[in-house]
Amino acid sequence: MTKRILSGMQPTHGLHLGNYLGALRNWVDLQHNDYEALFCVVDLHAITLPYESDMLASRTREVAAAYIAAGIDPRKSTIFAQSAVPEHSQLMWLLATMAQMGKLDRMTQFKDKAGKNAERVGLGLYAYPVLMAADILIYKATHVPVGEDQKQHLELARDLAATFNTRYKREFFPQPEPQILGEATRVMSLQDGAKKMSKSDPSEKSRINLTDDAETIAAKIKRAQTDSEPLPMNVEGLKDRAGADNLVTIYAALKRCSRADVLSEFGGQQWSGFKPALAELAVAELSPITAKMADLMANPAKIDKILAQGAEKARSIAAPVLKETMDIMGFWH
Repeated sequence: MTKRILSGMQPTHGLHLGNYLGALRNWVDLQHNDYEALFCVVDLHAITLPYESDMLASRTREVAAAYIAAGIDPRKSTIFAQSAVPEHSQLMWLLATMAQMGKLDRMTQFKDKAGKNAERVGLGLYAYPVLMAADILIYKATHVPVGEDQKQHLELARDLAATFNTRYKREFFPQPEPQILGEATRVMSLQDGAKKMSKSDPSEKSRINLTDDAETIAAKIKRAQTDSEPLPMNVEGLKDRAGADNLVTIYAALKRCSRADVLSEFGGQQWSGFKPALAELAVAELSPITAKMADLMANPAKIDKILAQGAEKARSIAAPVLKETMDIMGFWH
């Protein structure tokens, strides 16, 4: 069986350092392995909460530009917009008939996003994990790079694959395996080391955007949350120091080394020495991406062409899977 990877990011606000270190850079590495790789901009997921409709298309292009600028090669990997492949939505409905309410009720991300308004949010947010399962299974993806916060959704995809296979007595959908890679799978807010870095955080100071210039990156790191103690001599010393742990983790991820390696170099030093070194490292890593993104966004027709070609390739895989699914389920078509 072909080893196939599927993953994606939402075009809500802009991508940030956490998206890059926690996922995007790992995708770039994976495309050089023995996988067929598909990376989509999950714009259908982006409309499950209130959003700016006049910005959706441009933000879709911006996420695609970030993929390419970070190193996703359209000649090796398929880059496309989720909404351009209607088979995602069609399979989602078929899977929804097998998704158990009890399992959807236990989805922690729905509880987090719905908050106290759970009875007022739309069905889309509640059924989000079923669409995510369809995103994966429509390509019979075997491996899915995910963050810790998405593992529960991937488990539902595995459950739905097993339910379909059992109900229709055939091994049709594979069991997708999670891939959690890299030192910084969970980058935290620069203003609160106990909270994940988020696109939706109202404070721009909480995150480093992939579109930030060098001066902005340096300023955000300078103001990042730490404490009055110097850097510890070992990893154990980071316990209960969320802000400190976050900055050391970011440095380690950018340099592709361990936190222990970072502390062997900087342990015992003051933050006034470490933060400029972190800023320099972050600027060196992100500046080429920011520049390439700007070039791409100045030529939207180039991005559109890549997305259109990607959608055509994705549909060539998805359409036969949907047809066979419907054949198995007994539909006339």
